[in-house]
Amino acid sequence: MSYKVTIADIAKELNTTAATVSRALNNHPAISDETKHRVAEAAERLHYKPNKIASSLRSGKSFSIGVIIPSAEINFFGSVVHGIENLANINGYNVLIYQTNESRDFEVKGLETFLSARVDGILASIAKETSDYSHFIDIKQRGIPIVFFDRANDDLGISSVVVDDYRGGYLATEHLIEQGYRRIAHISGPQHIKIFNDRLKGYMGALQAHNIKVDFDLVYAGDVSIEAGKAAIKHMMELPHPPDAVFAVEDFTALGAIKELKDRNIKIPEQFGVIGFANELFGEHITPSLSTIDQQTVNMGKESFRLLLELINTNKSKAGKEAKLQKVVLKPVPIFRQSSAKR
Repeated sequence: MSYKVTIADIAKELNTTAATVSRALNNHPAISDETKHRVAEAAERLHYKPNKIASSLRSGKSFSIGVIIPSAEINFFGSVVHGIENLANINGYNVLIYQTNESRDFEVKGLETFLSARVDGILASIAKETSDYSHFIDIKQRGIPIVFFDRANDDLGISSVVVDDYRGGYLATEHLIEQGYRRIAHISGPQHIKIFNDRLKGYMGALQAHNIKVDFDLVYAGDVSIEAGKAAIKHMMELPHPPDAVFAVEDFTALGAIKELKDRNIKIPEQFGVIGFANELFGEHITPSLSTIDQQTVNMGKESFRLLLELINTNKSKAGKEAKLQKVVLKPVPIFRQSSAKR
C-alpha cells in the first residue's frame, strides 16, 4: 500500500504549521499569495491528494452534484454535461449523472438517488413525459439547490439556463423564407414542454412577419424522434397543397424528414428545404448536410453549474425558498448547410 501524503507532510517540507498549509489550500484570505504559491507547489511535488471525506465533514458539503438528463443518446445533452463537468472539476466537484429515458418515473428515481447520495445540488432537464412537476417542487421546498437547463418550467420558481427558443425558431423559419421557400411546414414537439412551444411560436412569428399566413395543416404534432420526422413527411406529402420546406423541432426529427424525402426521390434542397434545431454531431456528416440552430451547449453547461454553485454557497435553508431567481437566456446560433441552400 502506497503512503498517503498529508497536510502535516507538506508543513514539514516547508517548515511551517499544518494550520497554515490547510488555510493556504483553502484559499484563506489571511494567507499571503506567496505562501499559497509555495504550498501549492509543494502539494504538487509531493503528489498530495485532499481527503474529500474530511473536507466534507468540515464544510458540511459532499462536493458532488447530480445531473438529470432525458437521454444519453442525444449528443446535445452529452455536450451540456461536458460544460458542466469542465467547471465542476475546476471547483472540486464530482458529477453524478442519471438518465431518465424521457420518463417521469425515472426522473423521480433519479432525484431520490441524488438525495440518498447527499449531493450538494441538482441540475435537471425535464423529461418529455413529465407534466406533473411535484417532485421538483418537493426538491425546492426541501431547500436543496436546483437549476433547470434547456427544458425548464418558469412556473416553478426555479432558476434556469436556456437558449432563446422563440428566436431560434424565428431564425430557422426566416432562413427558409429568404431561400425562396413559401409553403413552410413545422414538425413540432410535445407542447407542454416550453422549449418546443416557443419554437412553434417562433415559426409562426416569422411567417407573420413576412406576410405569410399560418396554415395549421402544415403543423404536425411530433414526439421528437426520427420516426416523427418520417411520419410528418408522409402525412404532408398527401395534402392537396404539400409544403416545399420544413422546420423540424430538433435534428433527429429533421433526419427522419430527410430520410422520407429521399425515399420519395424528392431533391433536397432544390425541391424541398429542411432545417433542424440543436446542431447534433451527425448533421454535418449526412448528405445533404443539415442546416440547424446551435444552442451553445458547452456554455449552457458552464452557466448552469455557475448558477448552481451560487445557490450551494448560499445558506442552504434559503437556497430553495428565498434565493434570487435567475434565468440565463443564451443566443441561438444559426448553422446554415446544404439542406436549405436553395439559392
